[in-house]
Amino acid sequence: MGEFTKAVTDASFETEVLKSSKPVLVDFWAEWCGPCKMVAPVLEELAKEMGEQVTIAKVNVEESPDAPTNFGVRGIPTMILFKDGVPVATKVGALPKEKLKEWIESAL
Repeated sequence: MGEFTKAVTDASFETEVLKSSKPVLVDFWAEWCGPCKMVAPVLEELAKEMGEQVTIAKVNVEESPDAPTNFGVRGIPTMILFKDGVPVATKVGALPKEKLKEWIESAL
């Protein structure tokens, strides 16, 4: 993954996301998904800028199908913000950086 985003798998999801002490934004993505590739550098920048407030994690839905299934992910990219192990906000599709940042901040 990127320098600031964290790769999470089905095996590490509970530890890295559900039991995290700070909020975690999970980006569900796939290699073949065009909009996922567009949003990836944006999430990388946000992870760098907002790392104190939120962890930005990425789950490859091809390699880890359980987590997206458990949380009802139908289309990708889907971003779900978890706080204290509970999904509190969901966004589907690629967004410009400012919109994504506003959404994250409003959900924190």
